[in-house]
Parts: sequence; structure tokens; C-alpha cells
Amino acid sequence: MKILLQNSSNQPIYEQIKEQIKAHILQGNLEPGESLPSMRELASDLGVSLITTKRAYVDLEQEQFVTTIRGKGTFVKSQDPSIMKEKQFIVIEDLAKELTKQAKLIGMDVKEINEIITLIYEEGE
Repeated sequence: MKILLQNSSNQPIYEQIKEQIKAHILQGNLEPGESLPSMRELASDLGVSLITTKRAYVDLEQEQFVTTIRGKGTFVKSQDPSIMKEKQFIVIEDLAKELTKQAKLIGMDVKEINEIITLIYEEGE
């Protein structure tokens, strides 16, 4: 599982970790029952504090993406397909909001945004 942190981001580190793990789950890169690295291991790999990774894992557990078994680790939870689809829509909506915000900052109109999205979609990326 690859997690890239951006120090220049306005998003807190724990949130970046949480969102990227969530994306791996939603994209099927992490299967139900698969274990996540321990909080200590992930903190060490990313060069962040244990408190940061713990916060990300606690949030993921509250959002029903993972479950923690004391003494065994943290595992990806099985998801109801309809709930999974709804969670994927929420991720897309959040990305669209960020895209729209950035486009407005540079004065891009909705037609230009749609053209870019259509081109990328048709390229199959």
C-alpha cells in the first residue's frame, strides 16, 4: 500500500493518510480481511508520529472501513456493495468539489472543466 504525503497540503497529515487508505479500499486495492500495517510500522514508514497514524485508523474504523482486533491488528472490513457504491460516489463528489474550487480560482468556466473531464474519461485514465 503506497501512501504519499504532501507537506504543502492544507489537509492534515492524518487526513491524508485516512483518505489514501480509504481510496485503496474503494478501488479494490485492499481486499476485505486484508491487514493494514501496524500503526507503529506505518508511522515509521511515513516518518510521522504514532498519534497521527492512530488518528487515521480510528477515523477509518468510525467510518466502517476497517476493524481493529486487539493483539492481532487492523483489517479491511467487508462492505455491502450498495454502501460501497455510495461511499465511492461521496469520494467522487469530494474530488469534484476540489476540482471546481481550483478551477474557479483560475477563472475556468464549467464548459472548460467538462471538456477536460471528457477528454480524460475518453482516454481511459
